[in-house]
Amino acid sequence: MTPDPDTGPIPTVGRRPAPPPPPLPPRAVTDLRMAPLPVQEPATAEPSPREPRTTQVEVPVSTTESVGPDLVHAPTKKSGRAGRDMVAAIGVGAALGAAILLPLLVYRPAFLLVLGAAILTGVVELTRALRAGSARAPLVPLLVGTVAMIALAWTRGASGLVVAFLLTVLAVLLWRLAEGPDGYLRDASAGVLVALYVPLLAGFAVLLLVPEDGAARVLAFIATVVGNDVGGFAAGVLFGKHPMAPSVSPKKSWEGMAGSVVACVLVATPIVTLALGGPWWGGVLFGVALAVSATAGDLGESLIKRDLGIKDMGQLLPGHGGIMDRLDSLLPSAAVAYLLLSVVAPA
Repeated sequence: MTPDPDTGPIPTVGRRPAPPPPPLPPRAVTDLRMAPLPVQEPATAEPSPREPRTTQVEVPVSTTESVGPDLVHAPTKKSGRAGRDMVAAIGVGAALGAAILLPLLVYRPAFLLVLGAAILTGVVELTRALRAGSARAPLVPLLVGTVAMIALAWTRGASGLVVAFLLTVLAVLLWRLAEGPDGYLRDASAGVLVALYVPLLAGFAVLLLVPEDGAARVLAFIATVVGNDVGGFAAGVLFGKHPMAPSVSPKKSWEGMAGSVVACVLVATPIVTLALGGPWWGGVLFGVALAVSATAGDLGESLIKRDLGIKDMGQLLPGHGGIMDRLDSLLPSAAVAYLLLSVVAPA
């Protein structure tokens, strides 16, 4: 028997050492409160042009600010396309409708209390908003004059409303005179604007209420303006492509205006013909005219807010803003409604 040839050293059996794990990729910053930011440190010697010396400095970063695509974004409150909280807006709108309809249908003089409270609040809101433009309209004579205009319009008609307005303007001029000449023209003009814009135009709603069928007249006026808002909003959201006045109200479109006209005619015509005994063409004319006046009133208040640099006249009504943000289309439409119904459906 021959010995086996020498095949070399016998290898030992064992596990090979595991290779080192690959380096982990850099993780995105998730804590935004203290994010390290490299800041250039002034060199005391001649630094290399390719490798600047840096140090880590802790810089606080707001947790609600988006720094990059890999960072966490804070949740934002969602709103509708109209830029409002639609759930709150619908709820507040329903409550306002109930507050108007109940006294109007049950006891007409009670509607004066609701109207008076809304107009007094609107005067306060507009007076405070004008202070953003450094105009300080005298508030006390405006509030007293508002009550006088509503009361005299109810008891003395159109002549009483005009007399109360003129007395309110005179009171505003005399009241502001006591504060000296500095800014007199600015403040007095602001006071006259408030008296004309809010209580005088609201007085036409009181004149609509005076006749025996006054509840139907006020209902025709308010329902048509609501139709303007709903029709314009729906048509604007669905079809709006051509802005009407982008520098004043970017969301208003000509398509929305067309929807407002159609909705106003559909709402006004049956009320004018059936409830007030007017002709059908009177209802069409009434609807078209109020669509124009309501839109003009809305744009007019938007122009004032743009000039003052504010978004809303107040914060009393969630989803709507202030009382004046709801009265903007109603106030000029009250005067138009009174004049038109005096012709197409006289009391």
